Amino acid sequence: MKMKVILPGGMPRLTLVLLGLLIALVATYSMLSHTGASAHSASAESASAQGGFDNRAPAAPDTAHSPAIALASPGRIEARSELVDVGAAIDGVVRTIHVQEGQTVQRGDVLADLACDDLQSALQVAKANRDSLMNARLRLQRGSRPEEREAAAQKTVAARAVVDQAAAQLARMSKLYEAQEVSRLTFEEAQRDRDVAEAQFQQAQRNQEIVNAGPLPEELARADADVSGAEGGIKLAEDKLGKCVVRAPISGTILRVLLREGESFGLVAPRPLFTMADVSSRRVRAEVDENDIANVHIGQKLIVSADAYSHRTFSGVVTQLANLMGRKSVVTGDPAQKADRDILEVTADLNQPANALPIGLRVTVQFIR
Repeated sequence: MKMKVILPGGMPRLTLVLLGLLIALVATYSMLSHTGASAHSASAESASAQGGFDNRAPAAPDTAHSPAIALASPGRIEARSELVDVGAAIDGVVRTIHVQEGQTVQRGDVLADLACDDLQSALQVAKANRDSLMNARLRLQRGSRPEEREAAAQKTVAARAVVDQAAAQLARMSKLYEAQEVSRLTFEEAQRDRDVAEAQFQQAQRNQEIVNAGPLPEELARADADVSGAEGGIKLAEDKLGKCVVRAPISGTILRVLLREGESFGLVAPRPLFTMADVSSRRVRAEVDENDIANVHIGQKLIVSADAYSHRTFSGVVTQLANLMGRKSVVTGDPAQKADRDILEVTADLNQPANALPIGLRVTVQFIR
């Protein structure tokens, strides 16, 4: 079909020629553009067929094998044990810190020492008192010294000799008095001397018996009581001194060192010296809303995720359900969160990969049906 162009009358010939050229150029450009687009489309389809790519919209993901989530709750990562605040059992000034943060310790290891010089002196005094009382009891058990016993025996022998001499003199005076060769006064003096000697001899014998006798039962009982009391004083001083040494109550890791050397620790307003826990594994404490507690049970599997580990999830199993409802303690920052709801604390043990999570991290806990 031929296109008929109607021109206004009186138009110059040159204008007609230029207009014809312009129409030809526009038609040519339109044909070339259509041809290039067709070639580019064909090339793209060929490349897709050879390379295996498909530019079509991706199909929806297959959720047939994804776990069914029963509910989700906020939670916080915890260590295997509760956080333990370690303090001293006595007032004092921190002398030495033996551990540092991140160090692993065993139960009973020394963590710190307090300056207790006064208690050390009291222990020495108690030991000296105990030793003195033990020596006194030993001397009481042994009785008199050998020298004292020998002296008492000699006094008895001497007194016996005096008695014998006085008796012999009395016998002579008695014969002479009967023969009326001595006066009655002389005879009575001899008799008196014999009686005095006899009394002195009996006194020497009693003194020897006392020296050789053993201790009385009540004296031994009193000595034993004194020694026992001194031993108790030593134990009391040692117990007080032992409180100056701060030991680890559990096996675990030192998380925080809260006091430094030279700082004071007091029982009136105590603050812990250390914070430690058993970090050999991790667990999560989730706060389940009161309306969802029927969907949670012991042995139930769960998945833990955190914003800081958006590319990873961690699995676990519910091990404990609290027996008492409580208030929310994990704040998510969501303005729509209802803070007036009661919650049930649910504890779950996590698998080994969860050890990478720091203690205290806020997480989202998804419970699997």
